[in-house]
Amino acid sequence: MAHPIPRVRRGLAATAAAGLLLAGAACSSGAADTTTVRVGLLVSLSGTYATVGEDMQRGFKLYLDTHGGKLGGRKVDLIVGDEGDGPATAVPAAQKLLERDRVVALTGLVGGATVDKVQTLTTEKKIPLVGANARPAFTPVGGKPRDLAYTWHTSYNSDEPGIAIAEYVKAQVGDGEVYAIGPDYQGGYDELRGFTDTFTRLGGKLANPDGKTTFTPFPSTENFLPYLNKAAETKPKAVYTFYAGAAAVAFVKQYAQSDLRDVPLYAAGFLTEGSVLTAQGPAATGIRNVLNYSPTLPNPTNQEFVAAWSAAGHTGQPTTFAMASYDAAAVLDRALAAVDGEVTGEKLNTAIGQVGRIVSPRGDWQFHPIERRPVQRWYLREVKADGPVLSNVLVQDLTTLPTT
Repeated sequence: MAHPIPRVRRGLAATAAAGLLLAGAACSSGAADTTTVRVGLLVSLSGTYATVGEDMQRGFKLYLDTHGGKLGGRKVDLIVGDEGDGPATAVPAAQKLLERDRVVALTGLVGGATVDKVQTLTTEKKIPLVGANARPAFTPVGGKPRDLAYTWHTSYNSDEPGIAIAEYVKAQVGDGEVYAIGPDYQGGYDELRGFTDTFTRLGGKLANPDGKTTFTPFPSTENFLPYLNKAAETKPKAVYTFYAGAAAVAFVKQYAQSDLRDVPLYAAGFLTEGSVLTAQGPAATGIRNVLNYSPTLPNPTNQEFVAAWSAAGHTGQPTTFAMASYDAAAVLDRALAAVDGEVTGEKLNTAIGQVGRIVSPRGDWQFHPIERRPVQRWYLREVKADGPVLSNVLVQDLTTLPTT
């Protein structure tokens, strides 16, 4: 059964938030229990990915604000923690949310390395983790496969962007070689592995001298020109990359100044997502990238989401980070509405597993029954002018992942 996100009326953006508020009241007011529940939102408020964390926070709060500050008919006490640049900051913040604040669910989480560490804490406490960004390939614990019973994501597996675009890139370069480059940390490993493993399996060849991705120190690298000019010496037919946040701004601007400037650049869509695209300016024009969302998707739910985003006073267009966090709130809304009486982590987790299909700004999706992440479409986008601003404009559908 489909569970659509309540829609605003089409029309002026100024009316969108009010329309969503009325729709949300109609959706959630049926739950008699209005007890306040505490929800933890752990995102990067500082560090390289602060802009990503800000968008995730805005997306979750947009859902709350357009639903009367309630999820499932219950008032929400949203407690925000700073993930920073990774586990060193994120783990203590998560422990506070789980142990001192006693949240009934934890959402957000920008980085894959953070998810890898925090997931063991939420599982131990039997508190559902509804991640809204990177999801790593979980490493075994004590030699045993990771217990994912309390782990959900409204976003993606970190290797999926590369998997989704690899066949398209192979078709563009033919027998030519592709140079792969990314940041030296867990997210970079996952993102680049998805592309390189799939691309080479399809018969593609990497231009990197050792046949392996070049990784730049993270988060310390600010000058990418030495890496880019060295890559140009291999004469690649194209370049594939993943960066996000402040690093993405520096990479794109310097790419346009480097010896690679005339070589087509393909990327995971985070490279040009949100406020970083504004900062990159014309240097980003023409970059083709892959993501599970574009603000130019023509479905009505997305049009209403974009209108509500604008009505809330946010500059620019909504991002995949905001969208996935908005969807995380939608999932919790429906799950909490199904919980009778006192909310516990166990009850809420069971209810999350029963939310069914979500009608989302990205298009319809539902949780994979085993991996508990979205089965969703992936889109090819190109940075080009959309009216007076640069935007990641939809080019075509690429694929649906996971396939099984």
